[in-house]
Amino acid sequence: MERTNGKRIAKNTLMLYVRMLISMVVGLFTSRIIINTLGEIDFGLCNVVGGIVVMFGFINTAMANATSRHLTYALGIADKIQLKKTFSACVTIHIAIAIIVLILSETIGLWFFYHKMVIPTERIDAAFWVFQFSILTSMLTIINVPYMSSVIAHERMGAFAWLSISDVILKLIIVYMLMIIPYDKLITYSILLFIVYLINWSIYRIYCLIKFEECHWIFFFEKTLYKELTTFASWTLIGNLAVILYSQGLNLLLNIFFGPTINAARAISNRVQSIIVQFSNNFQTALNPQITKSYANKNLAEMHQLIFASSKYSCFLLFFLSLPIIIEADQILHLWLGIVPDYTVTFLRITFLSSIIDGISNPIIISAQATGKIKIYQIVIGGTLLLILPISYILLKLDYPPTAVYITQLIIVIAAHLIRVIMVKPMIQLSIKQYTKNVIFKIIPVCLISYIITLLTYFCYEETWLRIIYTSIASSLSMLILIYTIGLNDTEKIIVKSKIQNFLNL
Repeated sequence: MERTNGKRIAKNTLMLYVRMLISMVVGLFTSRIIINTLGEIDFGLCNVVGGIVVMFGFINTAMANATSRHLTYALGIADKIQLKKTFSACVTIHIAIAIIVLILSETIGLWFFYHKMVIPTERIDAAFWVFQFSILTSMLTIINVPYMSSVIAHERMGAFAWLSISDVILKLIIVYMLMIIPYDKLITYSILLFIVYLINWSIYRIYCLIKFEECHWIFFFEKTLYKELTTFASWTLIGNLAVILYSQGLNLLLNIFFGPTINAARAISNRVQSIIVQFSNNFQTALNPQITKSYANKNLAEMHQLIFASSKYSCFLLFFLSLPIIIEADQILHLWLGIVPDYTVTFLRITFLSSIIDGISNPIIISAQATGKIKIYQIVIGGTLLLILPISYILLKLDYPPTAVYITQLIIVIAAHLIRVIMVKPMIQLSIKQYTKNVIFKIIPVCLISYIITLLTYFCYEETWLRIIYTSIASSLSMLILIYTIGLNDTEKIIVKSKIQNFLNL
């Protein structure tokens, strides 16, 4: 069983990496064109205005976690009747959430748009239409959650990869159309993006209807199931609300204090970060269903090993890819974009560090959700993360620079991870000693030593494009050697040796 699971995880991960590589290449290509086509101000407006709608989508994020957990758990215990009921209930709830987001966006959101946001007068009308199409796009995203969760719960990562690639191709077409359509670029971009999400929702729905018998939605009301789903989502809501508030809330704070130009810097750093984080997300997407199914089958020993592997490898993947960018951020951004807004380099560096901590934390989060007992956990973690916003507001009122909010976020994200580990310990009988030994003591020396080696290489050369190559080589070689010598345990080293030997014997 363990070998079968390992092969499935490896196959799923490979498919997700194919998806990611295509997404990354297209994403890097299109980002520059979109930024240059829209311009710094419109690009910043697009992200901050859309962020208002995303903020109201915090209810959906909570319900998405509930949907993923309950569908995966039902598959883990092989209960087909429960699976059908769960899917239909999730679709019903997500339709209701989409309607709630529509109402909130057109009332509170619209008031905030006109009375609190800093928008150039000549771009008010364009920003209004961006806001409206962002609402429609958000509603489609919400309704699509049960279908996407079904694909992942069934571990059909090949299909998930191809469906995601179709999304990337459509967004590539958007870039071309954006350049040739003679109308307002900002409005055109928001309309085209909505059309892409409409097509994606249609494709996911058709695929699930064909492949999974439980995905034929019927309306029914079973009080116990709806209560279980909404209760889980309600407590998850606290943690997700905190994440939404400190991400989109910080976006709005920066807009209020510094204007849309600083939002462009934040948007660029977030876009680069999201591309790199896909590497870790792919690995975790393949592992997450196994973590939940291991708990459903009462196999805690396997669950612990999956947590250790996911945390450790996610960190190594993220640091391996982000280290050269952290060191050479200034030169890379100028070569890539040409125009780089102020603070973008600093934002990007700190964002990468926060993302690495998030990557390490994800398996702990999935483990807590697998138990279903998340009330106290979400209150504590959500309360901790919510501190980011008021502390950032106070610092900005005291005339601290915008980088202060990023440093605040990093410190609190680290604190939240430590609290997570302590709280999850009794929930899944996790040994903190084993976690520290198998994760923390593996991560710290690998990352610290490789950072020092790469930094020394950086200082040895003049600022040219060749230095980027040298630092990337130094980073890659040092990481690979250190991961093998320090980061892997004896069993993992034997597996690596075996794979290398098999490859050489081909």
